[in-house]
Amino acid sequence: MSNEKTNVQSERKDYPILEKMKNLPGGLVIIPLVIAVVIATFIPQFFQIGGYVTALFYEGNACMMGFFLIVCGSMIDVKQVGLPLYKGVVMTGVKFLLGVIVGVVVGKLCGPQGFLGIAPFVFIAAITNSNSSLYISLSSQFGNATDTGAVSILALNDGPFFTLIALGATGLANIPINSLIAVIIPLLIGFVWGNLDKGFRNACKAAQPIVTFFMTISIGAKTDVKTILKAGASGIVLGLISAATAVLFFFIINLLLPKKERNAMGAAIGTTALNSAMTPAAVAEADPTLANSVSLATAQCATASIITLFLCPFITAAFDKYMQKRQKAMNPDAMDDAAAGSVCAILLVLASALLTGFNIYPSLVKWGGAGALVPITGFANSVAAPAIEFQKEGQVFGIG
Repeated sequence: MSNEKTNVQSERKDYPILEKMKNLPGGLVIIPLVIAVVIATFIPQFFQIGGYVTALFYEGNACMMGFFLIVCGSMIDVKQVGLPLYKGVVMTGVKFLLGVIVGVVVGKLCGPQGFLGIAPFVFIAAITNSNSSLYISLSSQFGNATDTGAVSILALNDGPFFTLIALGATGLANIPINSLIAVIIPLLIGFVWGNLDKGFRNACKAAQPIVTFFMTISIGAKTDVKTILKAGASGIVLGLISAATAVLFFFIINLLLPKKERNAMGAAIGTTALNSAMTPAAVAEADPTLANSVSLATAQCATASIITLFLCPFITAAFDKYMQKRQKAMNPDAMDDAAAGSVCAILLVLASALLTGFNIYPSLVKWGGAGALVPITGFANSVAAPAIEFQKEGQVFGIG
C-alpha cells in the first residue's frame, strides 16, 4: 500500500509556474499586475471581502514593501571591497544624480503634471532604479568579476529609498524624515542579518520572487484596465528615455574608472527596474497628496521596465563592439585572442625543450611538482629528453 502511495506521489506532475514567470521578461511584475487589474475591473468586490483577503491583496502593500526592503538589504555584501565597491558607488551615484536632474528639470519646465503625462517623481523612480538581474547577466558577457561584484552596491537602488531621498531633497514631494527612517530601518535589518548569516541571505534571495508577486497584486488591486491603457504610450516614452540614459552612463562611468577597467558595463545600468513599479505606492505612503497618481505611475514604470529590458542588451552589445574597434585602432599590431594563445603555446614548448636540453627541467619538476607537468610543457619534455639521451646513437632527426 505504501509503495502505491509513493508511486502516485512520484507520478504527480509538477507545474513550474513561478519558474516560467521568472523566465518571462518582467513576468513577476506584469503577470500579477494584469491579474489584479482584471479582477479589480470586472470583480472589484473580490478585494473587499474583508479579513485576510483584503489585508493581503488590497491593504498589504506597505507590509510587503517593508519585507521587500529587508530582502534588498540582505543582498548588500560588506565583503565586496576595493574595485567592486568603487564601481558600485560610482554607478549608483551617477544613476541617482542623473535621475534627480531629469526629474527636477521636468518639474521646473512642465510642473507637477510632468512631460506627456509622466510626472517628475515617475522620472526619478524610473531612472534611479536599475535592473540588477539583467546587469549581472550582462556582466558575465561584457564585464569581469569586479563588475559583477559591484551589484552588491547597485542593489541599494532596488526599491523606493533613493526616490524618497531625491523627492524630499528637491521639494518635488513632501517626504517627512520619519518616512526616510522607516525605509532605512528594514534595509539595515536585512543588511546586518544578511552579512552575519549566509543562510538568511539565501532565504531572502529565494523569497524575493514571491514577495514581488504578492506586493504587485496589492498595487494592481487599486488599478483598472482604463488606467493601464492610458499609461501605454507614456510608459513606452518613459522606457525609451530611460534606455537612452545608457549612452550617458557609458561615457560618464568610463571617465571615472581606471583605463584598464573601462568596458561597456556602464551602459548596462541604463534600465528601469521591474521593482520600480512598486515605488509610486511607497511614495504615496510617504506623501498622500500623490495617491491619485499611483495607478498611472505604476503602469508607466512597469511598461518602461519592459522596454529597457529588451533595449539595454542591444545597447550594451553595441558599445562593447565600439570599444573593441577602438582598442584595435589604437593597437593595430595587437594580436587577437586566438593568435596570442598560439604564440603562448609555441613559447611554452620552446622554453620546455631548451630547459630540458640544459638539464634544468628535472629540477623544475622537483620544485614545482605537478605544476611543471602541464600538457604542453610535459609533452615538449617527453619529446626532447629521449632525443638528447640517445643522441650518441647517431643523427637525431627522426630518421634512424
